[in-house]
Amino acid sequence: MGKGRLEAFSDGVMAIILTIMVLELTAPHGTDLAALRPLIPTFLSYVLSFVFLGIYWNNHHHLFQAVKQVDGRVLWANLHLLFWLSLTPFVTAWMGETTFAVWPVALYGTILLLTGVAYYILTRALVALHGQESALAHAVGRDVKGLVSVAIYLAAIPLAFLSAWAACALYVLVAVIWLVPDRRITKTLAQ
Repeated sequence: MGKGRLEAFSDGVMAIILTIMVLELTAPHGTDLAALRPLIPTFLSYVLSFVFLGIYWNNHHHLFQAVKQVDGRVLWANLHLLFWLSLTPFVTAWMGETTFAVWPVALYGTILLLTGVAYYILTRALVALHGQESALAHAVGRDVKGLVSVAIYLAAIPLAFLSAWAACALYVLVAVIWLVPDRRITKTLAQ
């Protein structure tokens, strides 16, 4: 089956997730700039989550440039990814409203971890459908960046109980690693 509906649905879900997140940002009650100070943690958690969602949207888009078709397994793998992404607004709000408390930061990392695992499962389902010799399989390769990201999340989650800020620094590190779009697919398709 074609990939168009899956891409359109995924784009729509991601747009809704971003909309829900921005609606969590409430205006301050005061009229001066000092009234914004209590909103800084909420805004910082929003920025981090916005960057992560942007990274997933960007890489999902690049990934599907190499995809020719989808099947039921791919549809379910994509829904699995969207499920974990859809929890981002909840953990983002909780982390921001609690000023990066231990449990919200750990749960945030858990959602990031499970989203990363879901993206990995999606790529493997696509490679299985297209074959090990496909351009997609060559472009995705062993996905070292993805596996390193998962390892960092696995380290950051327990670290949150020692230092929530250190765990958040690791989450930012993963975002920085992925900020430059994954060029493997574009490079492979250009050859």
